[in-house]
Amino acid sequence: MASNEPGASPPSARVQVLNWSLAFLLAALVFYFSFHQVNYTWNWGAVYKYRQKFVQGWLATVFISFASLGLSVTIGLFFALARRSAFLPLRYLSKLYVELVRGTPLLVQILIFFYVVANAFGVSNRYLVGVLTLSFFSGAYIAEVIRAGIESVGKSQLESAKAIGLTRAQTYRYVVFPQALRQTLPPLAGQFVSLIKDSSLLSVIAISEFTLNARDVNSYTFSTLESYIPLAIGYLILTLPISLLTRHLEQRFRYET
Repeated sequence: MASNEPGASPPSARVQVLNWSLAFLLAALVFYFSFHQVNYTWNWGAVYKYRQKFVQGWLATVFISFASLGLSVTIGLFFALARRSAFLPLRYLSKLYVELVRGTPLLVQILIFFYVVANAFGVSNRYLVGVLTLSFFSGAYIAEVIRAGIESVGKSQLESAKAIGLTRAQTYRYVVFPQALRQTLPPLAGQFVSLIKDSSLLSVIAISEFTLNARDVNSYTFSTLESYIPLAIGYLILTLPISLLTRHLEQRFRYET
């Protein structure tokens, strides 16, 4: 029996394959039984005619999600460091930003950004507004994740870095960030996955992304399950690699403290 204790050797490849196979088999049986009990006539042919619409929506979601991921990390890092700034107006501005964003629904933020803020600044590109809104929303959560990771580093290590003559920038680069990175990887992965799924809310401002296109196909064909099952699979294709990559990075940056 494999152990989850730190330092324990991982199970062999054969054991992992066997256990994954059992897990998938159990899930498949549950779904097969559930769908078999539903008196539903499948109509995949009607949905297949709109396959190009699914592809276009999925590609739009990929673009929006990954553009937002990169920008949200930059925003989150900036405000995480601003929360620790000695310049009080910047520190309180970052606190205000984090609390306002985390305390209000994303749907409301999208509507305000597009119909009020973007309109006031003359920005009419829906995709640009969508990326910026998702980035600012996710950036608030990422800022708190990074801040918690930075504060998890012991004060003794900061004092040691100062004692050997490291500057503030060098302390963050060589002492703080390497240790904070491993602490923040799991919550960051969860936030990245949430951001990708949250992109579906951009349909409220008529951005032709994956979810909106799936709704359109459903309205054309009246084939609900056939329209939304590809939607679920498409999002899984995007989110699963992030989870796997994060697990790999956790193992890579694991070390004793």
